[in-house]
Amino acid sequence: MNLQLLRTLQQWRAQKRPCAMVTNLTSGASVLMDENAAIGDLALSAEHLRTARARIAADQSGTIDSELFIRVYAPPLRMIIVGAVHIASALAPMAAMAGFDVTVVDPRETFARSGQMAGVSSMVAWPDEAMSDLKPDARTAVVTLTHDPKLDDPALASALRSSAFYVGALGSRKTHAKRIERLKAEGFSEADLARIHGPVGLDINALTPAEIAVSIVAQVIDVLRAEAA
Repeated sequence: MNLQLLRTLQQWRAQKRPCAMVTNLTSGASVLMDENAAIGDLALSAEHLRTARARIAADQSGTIDSELFIRVYAPPLRMIIVGAVHIASALAPMAAMAGFDVTVVDPRETFARSGQMAGVSSMVAWPDEAMSDLKPDARTAVVTLTHDPKLDDPALASALRSSAFYVGALGSRKTHAKRIERLKAEGFSEADLARIHGPVGLDINALTPAEIAVSIVAQVIDVLRAEAA
């Protein structure tokens, strides 16, 4: 593998750009690729390109047709939770166990620094400010839990303007309908608003904070894997 290709790989990884190195196991020729570009001395067929890009989306390294090895380099999955509430104290560790880097955002320091948030990475900040710093990307899920439009709406607006793969909001159907009307008034289209999973989580008749957290993590994973399929 040539040095320039390795330097480019380092640059792409520093940019948190999902990519992969594909190597012919016989010749040693390699190509560095992402969803748009392919650089290197290995020419791939259209079918192999499609397969490799599907592997990048699925974060799945391994062999292709026994002759090619693909090493996927994907930035970590992230979950941004808005609202340091009871559900967040159950959701954060569950999401972490599922492989997400979790950040809980809440401007109320007594909530964000409470005992129930012990061991959870938190930001004491207004959601729009936090989202500007955190910069959700295609490997990020955003979940709002507060029921407070002053907190949830700015976070949802920021998430909809990003490439976050999942956007979810806690609340009843009535609450969600009102939320949709407020976001429409901000200029979001029907297609934009259709990205919001609300009420959040799979319908498993969840009642307790832990059960609701299970339903949310399950839905996030379902969306993630469906996009990679």
